[in-house]
Amino acid sequence: MLNRHARAFFSALFTPIAKVLLGIGMTPNMVTVIGTVGVSLGALVLYPMGELFWGTVFITIFVFSDLIDGLMARLSGQGSPLGGFLDSCLDRVQDGAVFLGLLIWFFTGGEDVWLGIAAGLCLLTGNLVSYVRAKAESLGYRADVGIAERSERMVLTLVFTGFTGLGLHPGVLLVVLVLLALASVVTIVQRFRTVISQAATSAD
Repeated sequence: MLNRHARAFFSALFTPIAKVLLGIGMTPNMVTVIGTVGVSLGALVLYPMGELFWGTVFITIFVFSDLIDGLMARLSGQGSPLGGFLDSCLDRVQDGAVFLGLLIWFFTGGEDVWLGIAAGLCLLTGNLVSYVRAKAESLGYRADVGIAERSERMVLTLVFTGFTGLGLHPGVLLVVLVLLALASVVTIVQRFRTVISQAATSAD
């Protein structure tokens, strides 16, 4: 996860923005939806056009909505289970859009099958990481362990995609995506083991 110092820094940075948005009548859920639309447009329009750098810039502008909506909820006291549900679901939309956009580009104009496959693997394993936790928690187990948290996956993907758009060798992005997919697999295994251990303990 992003360390507490990074979280404190970004919270301090975006708190004034959160206050302004609340002041003009926006709600945390509105910001969540707007952020998801922005990320999805950048990923599914600009990435398939080969605009990896500007697509990343566009996505980054909106990706911080995930932090801002949480700040708004805390400042206004508008946090709710429904808001948390919406935020979690739309996080999956954002993640999926980013990797789908890369997959489309590298299977078409990007003409790099291996990068397309790597993006597809990240899309699949990233969704499984989230699903395993959600399913475990719905059954009363904890599964919040693992080395591949969403924030790290998104930051690394966006940073190296942007640099690839500026001329970084695509092989570097390939290595990053493969490592992210492997880290997600490890996280899935860790969560399975954690749930199985809890189930075994509760059965004793």
